[in-house]
Amino acid sequence: MGKRAAAAAVLFVAGIFPAAATVRIHDDRGGQIGVYLDRFHALRRSGERVAIDGVCASACTMLLGAIPERRICVTPRAVLEFHSAWNPTPAGSQVISSAGNRILWSTYPAKIRNWIVQHGGLGTRIIYLSGADLAAMYPACR
Repeated sequence: MGKRAAAAAVLFVAGIFPAAATVRIHDDRGGQIGVYLDRFHALRRSGERVAIDGVCASACTMLLGAIPERRICVTPRAVLEFHSAWNPTPAGSQVISSAGNRILWSTYPAKIRNWIVQHGGLGTRIIYLSGADLAAMYPACR
């Protein structure tokens, strides 16, 4: 095979198997569970690493169960915010979603579920995982 053919083959394979990059999560306030599950399952398939480098709240926290742990790292700025899943009401308020909570709970790894239970569980109050507690669970980003 000539040099040109070899170079073309390398470029072709590179297009099929993209190099693993790092996706940076920062200031993500969450949203609808289904949208985040779809996004994180695609991210899982991509092979990309995830660096949590700021706020990852609500549905964003499902990345902890959707992405393999070995592909997640945290910076000193990382803050995970957990609360109960909810649905909006026609009157503009919020009602807790039992189905949403089941999805959240089933997505989280055991160490995250244990931490949540130790800090009051999923409820209307936001609980924050950061600093030494988070650094004890996930490696620091390089």
